[in-house]
Amino acid sequence: MAKRTQIQLTRFELEIMEVLWRIGESSVREVQEGLQERRRPAYTTVQTIFGRLEEKKAVRRTRKIGNAFLYEPLITRTSAYRRLVEDFLAFFGGSARPLVAHLLESGKLTLEDLKTIEDNGTAGASEDEK
Repeated sequence: MAKRTQIQLTRFELEIMEVLWRIGESSVREVQEGLQERRRPAYTTVQTIFGRLEEKKAVRRTRKIGNAFLYEPLITRTSAYRRLVEDFLAFFGGSARPLVAHLLESGKLTLEDLKTIEDNGTAGASEDEK
């Protein structure tokens, strides 16, 4: 399979994608209803974001039921977050050391976490995140 170019997503696009990854093939309405109620945007706003995600080739229309199109993700959660991490590390000249040092100092990452990551060879991603 050919390597796809990495897609850069906005925070709101990631929120939409999180719902789509969680519930699978869905309509705009289903995704909108899957967003946090207190911050839920209008249907047309979510529809606009789906259009942008389609242009970026992050989602595709799979079929139509009545007047509603169903969409599925074309990118994985892991690839989307990998891009975010790579972009973030670019702020540190590509080195993870300052970030890891901060996470250790703040207690958000423990030496036990690092050992687990080293032993597993992964960043703790579950199978459904890959």
